[in-house]
Amino acid sequence: MSNHASTASTASTASTAAIQPNLSDNTAATDDDSSKPPVNNEVAPADLPPEPDIDALLDIADEAAVTWVRQQDGLKEVIDALATCGRVALDTEFIKRDTYYPRLALVQLNVGDHIYLLDAPQLQLTELWQALMKVDVAIWHACGEDLGIFYLLSGCPPLTNIFDTQIALSYLTGQLQMGYQQALDDQLDMHIDKEQSQSDWLQRPLSDEQEQYAIDDVRFLPALYLSLEYELKKQGLFEYVWADCQLYASDLYDAQHVEDEAMYLTMADYRYTSEQMAILQAVATWREELARATNQPRTFVIKKQAVREIITEKPSNMRELAHKTTMHRSMLRLYGEELLKVIKEAKNLHPAEHPDCLLPPYRSKNKVLSKAVQHAIDKQAEKIGVPANVLMRKKWLAQLYEVIAFDKDLSELPEGLKGWRNEWVMQTLIPVIKEHKTELQQGMGINVR
Repeated sequence: MSNHASTASTASTASTAAIQPNLSDNTAATDDDSSKPPVNNEVAPADLPPEPDIDALLDIADEAAVTWVRQQDGLKEVIDALATCGRVALDTEFIKRDTYYPRLALVQLNVGDHIYLLDAPQLQLTELWQALMKVDVAIWHACGEDLGIFYLLSGCPPLTNIFDTQIALSYLTGQLQMGYQQALDDQLDMHIDKEQSQSDWLQRPLSDEQEQYAIDDVRFLPALYLSLEYELKKQGLFEYVWADCQLYASDLYDAQHVEDEAMYLTMADYRYTSEQMAILQAVATWREELARATNQPRTFVIKKQAVREIITEKPSNMRELAHKTTMHRSMLRLYGEELLKVIKEAKNLHPAEHPDCLLPPYRSKNKVLSKAVQHAIDKQAEKIGVPANVLMRKKWLAQLYEVIAFDKDLSELPEGLKGWRNEWVMQTLIPVIKEHKTELQQGMGINVR
């Protein structure tokens, strides 16, 4: 059960409406220019939503009815609830330790006054996925794996209604990956047990501990959302967070739809030669196809370490494959000859057929550029009240350096720098980088005349 103390005298007057949708709260999220909020200013009290009464919200959460949905006809009540709830809190439980395709075991939904536990293996969930797309706000915490499964099973386009409380918390704390347990502790003074996270979610019936864990994962998300929404709007940050949540949902969609032939890029290294890149692409594509065909994790076929060893050692026979790599012996026996054929074909490619090498990252002992860029980031972060590590991610900065150093078109900027950050990037950050372009190019190994 939940563990909180209800001390506020106003708790008894709270109603379910406290966690029901206020559709006007998120009007900006559906506007065409929602990714370009105005420069941050604290919101006037009159424009804020009511400050949430946390104790009252937790009382409502405790009183929420819980319903198991195990048969297809029971899904109609859930779909009807989603059509009117405005906001829904979600989580999933799944197992993917020994399979390529995750096995969805449970979907948890909290529509405000009712929690539904959907016995996923017993249900056809197409209507659910469609209904979730239409909800105004879908609240998740650390939704990366959950959305990956959603996209895999639903065939839906990128969601545009995501609010990830982990992303929201990064704006308020600077902590990029705060866990759900810590989030509830810090924001709601609420403790939940997370010991069941790695248990067998496909077993039936679930243990009492598993069921309570599953319920608690969504029971308090509406209260957490309202607490964060209020603080973010108070600081003028809500639209920034909303835009970043939709960006993340789109990125997850793209990651779920990477072509087999492009999977090698997740393991590529700028130090690889074009021939090594060709071998990597061939091996990674083969691994992906085999993992999917046999429904086992990629690492069960070949671990990343063994792939790296193949790239550097370029084995040409079974003895070299066995002694120069850490490929698992059972996989070696089953697929060694097939893999050697893949490696040989890649080595025999004409250089013109090799994939491009990765561009080198910026590295320099001269810190003039780095200091100038960090100063610009820190100054803007302080101005708008966003942590510097949230304002500019390391990956985005590396991509921005690449665009400037190699005189690429600015349309190749990372998506994260095309939204609300774009004006600052274009007017301030890019000029700073260009002032030190020679140092940047030298630090990336480009010959500068």
